[in-house]
Amino acid sequence: MKRETLRKITIFLIKLLSRPEYSGLEHLPKEGPVIVATNHMSRVDTMLLFINPVRKDITALVADKYLDYPFFRFILKTGGVIFLDRSQADFGAFRKAREVLKEGVALGIAPEGTRSDTGQLQEGKPGTAMLAATTQTPVVPVGIAGTDTYFRDILRLRRPRVQVCFGPAMHLPPLDRGKRDEQLNQYTEDIMLAIARLLPERHHGFYKHHPRLR
Repeated sequence: MKRETLRKITIFLIKLLSRPEYSGLEHLPKEGPVIVATNHMSRVDTMLLFINPVRKDITALVADKYLDYPFFRFILKTGGVIFLDRSQADFGAFRKAREVLKEGVALGIAPEGTRSDTGQLQEGKPGTAMLAATTQTPVVPVGIAGTDTYFRDILRLRRPRVQVCFGPAMHLPPLDRGKRDEQLNQYTEDIMLAIARLLPERHHGFYKHHPRLR
């Protein structure tokens, strides 16, 4: 199956089963390298980014556990994702991410590092900030709301309304070797707060009481 065929099938299924709404699309560059940093509450999040109306070239970092499932492996490989071993520092996946950004591709990443089972933002990890700062690639934050109950609503014969909201691009300064850890923590917090601002308060989770979010 070709990638474009998969995209058309995904668009059809998502629109058949739910009501996706995209906003802030003017913040997503039509071309050139960009990191799309999103919250992650459901397996459908990746599909919603895959069918965004602006960047058909978008790919994503996805946990390599899906390689154990033939159906998901086929779909994800067709979509051209980068598989990531989340049990360790996966330098191979990091290198591939740098390569696709160098090629001018849009790359989707969940800075939380894993899917949230509670529908709440988890504390961000520094990988996204590291990639953005070392490659000097802009980061576009995305808040996806409504996917935490997506499949439950469908099973109840409801068409869930999901919102995918893009925010203004962020440009992270290069890292200072002497302040690397401090800067990475700050950049990670900046990215996570930008995502939180695009989400309803019920999803703020770890950042709910952060003074800068208020």
